[in-house]
Amino acid sequence: MSDTPWLTIIGIGEDGVAGLSARSQAALRAAEVIMAPPRHLDLLGETQARTIPWPVPYRDGLDQLKTLHGQRVVVLASGDPFWFGAGSVIAQQFEAQDWVAHPGPSCFALAANRLGWALDKTACLGLHAAPMARLRRHLARDSRVIVTLRDGSSVSDLTGYLIDQGFGDSMLSIFEHLGGPQENIATAGASALQGTFDHPVCAAIHIAGPGQALTVATGQSDDTFEHDGQITKRPVRAITLSTLAPKPGEHLWDIGGGSGSIALEWLLAHASTRATCVEPRTDRAARIAENGKKLGVESRLTVVTGAAPEALTGLDTPDAIFVGGGLDDAMLDAVMDQSARLVINAVTLEGEARLAHAHTRHGGALMRIDIANAKPLGAKRGWAASYPVVQWSLIR
Repeated sequence: MSDTPWLTIIGIGEDGVAGLSARSQAALRAAEVIMAPPRHLDLLGETQARTIPWPVPYRDGLDQLKTLHGQRVVVLASGDPFWFGAGSVIAQQFEAQDWVAHPGPSCFALAANRLGWALDKTACLGLHAAPMARLRRHLARDSRVIVTLRDGSSVSDLTGYLIDQGFGDSMLSIFEHLGGPQENIATAGASALQGTFDHPVCAAIHIAGPGQALTVATGQSDDTFEHDGQITKRPVRAITLSTLAPKPGEHLWDIGGGSGSIALEWLLAHASTRATCVEPRTDRAARIAENGKKLGVESRLTVVTGAAPEALTGLDTPDAIFVGGGLDDAMLDAVMDQSARLVINAVTLEGEARLAHAHTRHGGALMRIDIANAKPLGAKRGWAASYPVVQWSLIR
């Protein structure tokens, strides 16, 4: 097979062919077939190549593209195809020698240049195919975020979300047809922004308002999560997450999820982490899923309704396991079979005895967490102790 790529992925902007580099224009002239969404095909003007509108659903286009192997094919995508674009999805379907990419400037780069923002200090999110809740972890006063949006009507969804979260004072710059001759910028506060907007749209947000920001440390406030009282409280949760020690790309089993707070904080720790939450009660499992949506991490969260250890069968291999309740010998045997960091919390005397025995047999670290809070005691104050938590941790 020839090492010359037959497929060229070109990032095109709103200024069309005129804004492309010389090598991108040369690839277009040499193309036998051009595949692209209809909007991008409209930017081409006259061409001798056969044009194929990219179909919906998107997967059908990938299957069709594979049938063109061996012809000189160009695929057009927006801006930089490998930044919240189709480039990586397409490239994964082929061998490295099959394709080459010619990126254009991304809408994030263009928006930052229009506003004078430092792009390295600005969060960039693709909300064109994701819920607004993906913004949640970035909502902090004076933070700056640039987001892509699905269409013009999504602008009102964005402003509504900011207002609901207490950040209606944020300043928005809405970019229409960014980088093209029809480019337009509308700037206003989220609470005051009105009007209709033309696709393609992206928005730059300077966050402001009295809304509650999530901490970047472990130990979110308990009211961050909807719960029925079954929740690992903030101080113990902070210690537990520190012991679990999440790292990029790792997968957690949270067994006996309750509110899902441990799994959710694991997901908030890094954008590449994953978690599977196992919860026997259907109402709590549904609440965990809703908490995941509220925090914008639902795409990396799997909620399994069922009792361990039976519900653990067939789950993706974990890098870390947390057991927060319901520990018995069968569950302990099941988690000990996994090569993962293990953290188990116990509150009852029976659970504590089981962990003490496991520590004697297997080693690891055994820690008792005692927490007391100051509360009124008559006319004065005294310490009100919480139930102590015994934590056993082990690296398998």
